[in-house]
Amino acid sequence: MFMRMLYDEGLAQATYLIGCPAAGEAIVIDPLRDVDRYIDTAAAEDLRITKVTETHIHADFLSGVRELAERVGAEVLLSGEGGEAWQYEWLHDRIGGGSYDHRVLKDGDRIEIGAVELRTLHTPGHTPEHLSFVVRDRGAGADEPMGILTGDFVFVGDLGRPDLLETAAGHQGAMRPAARRLHASAARLAELPDFAQVWPGHGAGSACGKALGGAPTSTIGYERRFNPALALVGDEDRFVDEILEGQPEPPLYFARMKRLNKQGPPVLGAMAAPTRLAGETLASLDAARATLVDVRPWEAFRDGHAAGSLSFPLIRSFCTDAGSMLDPEQELYLIADAAEAGLAVRKLGVVGLDRVRGWFDPSDIAGHLTETINEVDVATARSMLERGEVRPLDVRRAAELADGTIADATHVVHTQLAARLDEVDRDGTWLVYCRTGKRSARAAALLQRAKRDVVNLEGGFAEWSRQVPTPSS
Repeated sequence: MFMRMLYDEGLAQATYLIGCPAAGEAIVIDPLRDVDRYIDTAAAEDLRITKVTETHIHADFLSGVRELAERVGAEVLLSGEGGEAWQYEWLHDRIGGGSYDHRVLKDGDRIEIGAVELRTLHTPGHTPEHLSFVVRDRGAGADEPMGILTGDFVFVGDLGRPDLLETAAGHQGAMRPAARRLHASAARLAELPDFAQVWPGHGAGSACGKALGGAPTSTIGYERRFNPALALVGDEDRFVDEILEGQPEPPLYFARMKRLNKQGPPVLGAMAAPTRLAGETLASLDAARATLVDVRPWEAFRDGHAAGSLSFPLIRSFCTDAGSMLDPEQELYLIADAAEAGLAVRKLGVVGLDRVRGWFDPSDIAGHLTETINEVDVATARSMLERGEVRPLDVRRAAELADGTIADATHVVHTQLAARLDEVDRDGTWLVYCRTGKRSARAAALLQRAKRDVVNLEGGFAEWSRQVPTPSS
């Protein structure tokens, strides 16, 4: 058996390529939309991708299942569990007409890739239709499972959050019943031996759980002993309370990803290199229809940027930040060098932001850097607050507020700010802060584009806490 995890750091997301070298066939599980990496990896191992599947309808990225079906003709294998409301709607809408070669999976079904077998387990809770896949290598003579692909069901040290149907997709009253279904799914792990490996769909940094561990894989036995949520199996009420407590606010774009993945992600085809544009054309862009996406480091953006542009350096949070703050109906123009532009286009496409019309090199826009953002240290911010010159805006997650806040701060999580701008009025100047000053920098640029006066707190609340005595000290 051949197995390869292909990991996306920005989304903390794992795709798995599993193949049978003897048969020359492979299956891809939970692919992202930019599928070239899977096709290239399979080809390098003399494998042909014949099947593609996913554990559930994803909320944090656009699925690549449909893309692979179009590109390589792979058979599509998708969940038929969860009830009528959670069935995929695109299986009969192949580009050019007709249906995809597909099979709808139920609990206990088997998928064969040469001598490799995947058996489906219906593991609802994170989503109603969620499947996990128990893997057995018959080519090695094994009569017991090697491991389980758990998607967003079991993570290292955590379980998938059951609240997203309510908090992200707006299904009121859904989270507690979902948590009870997750408890029942967790009990099914008793069907597996302790030595079975756990291959999860996400690692630390994903918004699909609250306490994901940093190790890429685990075992059933280890998780039974040390996963806090699994330790509560058998006490359903306590399990429900604990799994729902402290879940982070879902990024704004999750509802859109869930909808598109159910209805059918738009098919990209081979990704073309973006077009370089002449700097002098920058002034002709219609600000009502176009957004400038500046991927330079924050310090460069802070000290001079084109009017109305947004700051998204190509760091780990790029996909989440861009997905939450950019309007998918707007035309997008990049400020980046050639390599950065290509990478940004790929990352934007993963979260369904396809309308990139071209890129400007930073060297070509020197005459258009007409705006700056003021960034102040803690001492200056404290003086401004005492004089009533600024109003504090906290863009951290709600769970972080337990570490303390600046007095009288308005609280709006940065990944939900684009939909809640009316809570940040145009009166006066806002002092924007997060824990370290990075998330607040993205928020400050968004607010400036929305015609708010802003100041970013350098070093964020971590630096504020270090320098400003607490009331009890």
